[in-house]
Amino acid sequence: MKSFNIINLTIILLALLIFIAPNARAVQNQKPSDEVIKIGLLIPDDKLVEARFGAEMAIDNANKFGGVNGHKIQLVTRSMAGVWGTGSKQAVDLIFNDNVWAILGSIDGRNAHLVEQATTKTRVVFLSAWASDPTLSEAFVPWFFNLVPNDNQQAASLIDEIYNQRKISKLAIISERDYDSEMAAKKFVTIQKTTAKTEPLHLFYKSDDKDFSKQLNRLNNSKIEGIVLFAQPQNSAKIIKQIQQISKAIPVFGTLSLMGEVEFKSVNIANYENVILINSENLFGSKGADFKKAFQNKFKKLPGAVAAYAFDGMNLIIEAIRISGRDSEKFLKTLSAIHYNGVTGAIQFDAKGNRLGKVGLMQIKNGIPLALDKQVTIIEY
Repeated sequence: MKSFNIINLTIILLALLIFIAPNARAVQNQKPSDEVIKIGLLIPDDKLVEARFGAEMAIDNANKFGGVNGHKIQLVTRSMAGVWGTGSKQAVDLIFNDNVWAILGSIDGRNAHLVEQATTKTRVVFLSAWASDPTLSEAFVPWFFNLVPNDNQQAASLIDEIYNQRKISKLAIISERDYDSEMAAKKFVTIQKTTAKTEPLHLFYKSDDKDFSKQLNRLNNSKIEGIVLFAQPQNSAKIIKQIQQISKAIPVFGTLSLMGEVEFKSVNIANYENVILINSENLFGSKGADFKKAFQNKFKKLPGAVAAYAFDGMNLIIEAIRISGRDSEKFLKTLSAIHYNGVTGAIQFDAKGNRLGKVGLMQIKNGIPLALDKQVTIIEY
């Protein structure tokens, strides 16, 4: 009955959107004469602060110098916590009640699909700053942009490192039973099959599991040479610790999702010692160093990957508004053609809104991320 109500809620909300704005940006009520420019931010939970801090920092920097073309910027943040499906209402409220100019999303893939549906019907730009689900761009929605390398792009970088650089032949995949992890693992296996290498051993665990000995015993018996982990950060730290207790010699690889924000302070970069991860930000240049210093001074904590992507995403929206002069059509064209150098590296988009550029890797050594030399050009799958 609960799932039935959720489905009906989503259908009703989408039907409302179709009824109110069937053809155009009818809900884009902000005018160039408005004194305040509102930008929406969707986060998974009010207890998670990184995305909000990153977006606030970008807006504070802009407002310090007069905002955008003399107009101050206001952040409107809404949490998508609660029963799945109710997050649709948050996107609708941002568009219709708050009249935001654009929406920045630091949310998972399932919720990102709901937001994409809402923004598609209303033609409000949705910039995703965390979800890596590649099916988000497959609908070819002109108002959707993805700031993070998607699962296909991350998989290509990991596969190159595993098979071409490290010559690993017997690989295992361990994935959590949640939407984002299973999607990422599925895309990895799809691309891995094109390498003509032996199919990996694929193991699963549930999100509430505490003991992974059953899965790890199978790895021991299979003489595995490498492990790719698709998991949420609170569980990835636990399973990595158990893997390293069995053997520190087996290299462990992970996607960007392992660097996500969690409520538990015990999960940090030190938990990923020796793990090879997608390079989540431009850690090794002056922009990355300046961002970390400014963020720590402002919020008394070091920023993570979520904060870095939210910071870049908000700066990207602000820059596009500045260039377009708050003309909605020019705003869309500006984002489509933008070339921006952020703390997560160079940013530009392909025709489907996917991020272009390089997908780098890093390895954690003594609690410090070190860049691997090999980088793979992001291509479309």
